[in-house]
Order: sequence, then C-alpha cells, then structure tokens
Amino acid sequence: MVLLINIILNGLLLGGIYAVTAVGLSLQYGVARILNIAHGEYIMVGAFLTWLVHTKFGVNPLLCLAVAGPAMFILGYLVQTFLFRKLKEKTPTPAEFEGSSMLMAFGILFVIQSIAIFLWGTNIEGYSYLAYSIYLGDIRLSVNRLVILIAALAICLLFYLLLTRTRTGKAIRAASQDPDAAALMGININRMLALCFALGAMMAGFAGMLISLVYQLQTNMGMQYTIIAIIVVVLGGLGSIPGSLIGGFLLGILGAIVNSIEPGLHMAAYYLLFMILLLVKPSGIFGR
Repeated sequence: MVLLINIILNGLLLGGIYAVTAVGLSLQYGVARILNIAHGEYIMVGAFLTWLVHTKFGVNPLLCLAVAGPAMFILGYLVQTFLFRKLKEKTPTPAEFEGSSMLMAFGILFVIQSIAIFLWGTNIEGYSYLAYSIYLGDIRLSVNRLVILIAALAICLLFYLLLTRTRTGKAIRAASQDPDAAALMGININRMLALCFALGAMMAGFAGMLISLVYQLQTNMGMQYTIIAIIVVVLGGLGSIPGSLIGGFLLGILGAIVNSIEPGLHMAAYYLLFMILLLVKPSGIFGR
C-alpha cells in the first residue's frame, strides 16, 4: 500500500510538470491552429534562463518565473506576429496554413536550438534546490518535487481563471470558437492570435523553470518535452485546456507506474498510449 501511494504521489508530481508543459501548446493549437513543434525549445530556453539567473546571480529559482515567463511571452509574441501571421496572410486556406505552420515551427526549432548551443554549449547543466525528503509515516516525499506540484497547480489554476473569468479570456474563447463572429463583435483577431501564442510560450517558460528544479538540463532536451506535450494534448483533446490539465496528471501517473517497473520504458509507454489513442479515440477525453 505504501509503495502504491508513493507511485501515485510521484505520478502527480510528474503530472504537474506535464500539465504546465501541455496547456500552452493546447492553447496555441486550439485558438491559433498552430501545432507548435518548437514548443519544447521554449521550455528548454526557460529552463536555461532559470539556471543562468540562479547560478550567476543567486536568485531563488521560483522567483525566476518573473524572468522565464515574460521572456518567453515576448519571444512568442514576436514569432507569431512576424512569422506565423505573415505566413497566414499568404496561405489561401486554413488547412494549408496548419501544414505550412508546422514546417515553419520545425525551422524555428532548429534556429532556437542552434542559438542555445552557441550560448550554452552541449554540456549537461543543473543545480541543487531543496534536494531532501520529508516523511509522512512511511511515505517519503521529495521536497523539491512537492514544491513543483504546488507551483504547477497554482500556475494552472491562475491560467484557467484567466481564460474563464476575465474579459480577455472570454475574447480568447470567442476567437477559438468562431473567429468570424468574434471579429464582427469587435475583437481584434490578429491581436488575440498573437496573445494566445505568447501565452502558450509563457507557459512553456514556466514549465522550463519547474523542470530545472529537479532535472538536469541540455540544449537538445526540447524535442522530448514537445512529444510529451503533444501526447498530453491528444490525450485530453486537441484544444481543450481542462483536457490538457487532466491529461498531464494521467500521463504522469502512467509514467510513475512504468518507472517503478522499468525506468527505461516510460517513453515507450507514452508512445504506445499515443498510438492507441489515435486508433481508438483520436478526439481525446474532452475532444469535440
């Protein structure tokens, strides 16, 4: 029983990271219809910015949310405004834009990765933060992972409230459901698309900060988290923010179970789940 509780707790801790990782990608696809293959590179940059600010200036990693998030927000806004918006204007149909935007995202992936390698090299980096455990009876809890879970839940809750309880959130949801009608109601669609892409990049920056608290960092780590984010988004339903949150925790629990049996097979288990979903229920849990 203690082993089972530990596995579930580790799954929830891992799921918190996955939820933050995926919710930004879900927003970008759900509103802007951009399957951002470079999403993991924003996560990587956010992680390295946290590492840099913490190790060079001694800033608490949690406070680096104020660095990683805004930096990725600005980068995402610029990328959408000057690249994806221009591409959309030159693409005749939405279907063609989805395909072309994916190809452009691949280009962005390699540009960001190359710049990161130039700046930080290919060495493994990392730091130690709250690297000790506490015990609740026979249950052992890693403090840094517990901090990650609490921070992830807080970030996801605030993000959900932004989308559901604010005027901007209502505009975003309107642009997602019917862009033409939203435009007739006075919503600036181009501004909403740029804002959504920037918010998705900001969430990637937050995810990078959380990842840096407990995992080692490399400049080629981005693709792994892009794949995880895509699996979570498909699991929860393409474009569904609640689905991404729940899907992240479900995938985290699956990863913890597989890790307890054979650590080297957790990515294989994710791929297997992904293929089964595509065959059985491609719309996901909350897909429409």
